[in-house]
Amino acid sequence: MIDIEENKAEFLRIARENIHRDGLEELLKFLESTDFFTAPCSTKFHLCVPGGLCQHSLNVYDRLIRLCIDEYGEEFNEESVAICALFHDICKACYYKTEMRNVKENGEWVQKPYYTVDDALPYGHGEKSVYIINGYMRLSREEAMAINWHMGGFDCRVQGGSHAYEAAYSKYKFAVLMHIADLEATYIDEQNTEGEDDE
Repeated sequence: MIDIEENKAEFLRIARENIHRDGLEELLKFLESTDFFTAPCSTKFHLCVPGGLCQHSLNVYDRLIRLCIDEYGEEFNEESVAICALFHDICKACYYKTEMRNVKENGEWVQKPYYTVDDALPYGHGEKSVYIINGYMRLSREEAMAINWHMGGFDCRVQGGSHAYEAAYSKYKFAVLMHIADLEATYIDEQNTEGEDDE
């Protein structure tokens, strides 16, 4: 079970301790005005439980710190790591809604909640996160690339035939590490978490 309030406090602590950029407090106020801290991370895959989105952001932060600072010893600053990890999926705020469906349990039909997508700002995924963040706080080009292309080959633009992410990964190693951190959090840290609230 995810502790929503504890995760929110940890998210805000990491942001305020590591990010020293104009607009941070306004961005955090925006997040607090949305469902970011209570939203799921997906409709039926990883962390599709209340608070899953914030938990995923914290998981990516842990993975990205290890990759950038510990494992590769790269000289990426911790501010960039915090910005990219914590805010890469800000596009999912005000993105999911709960509906009801009929499910058969023990031979009886019962109504159960499930998540659907209701995108209030259909601007894409990584590019939408960059757009929202830049409305409050200026991103470096490297940070924007890392957030924009964090989905790698899973990005809809790539599935549509775009090869731009390959060029971004060739030019910005940080973008590659961001994608790896997202993959590790999703497929290693967050497996078997879907539907926890249904059990």
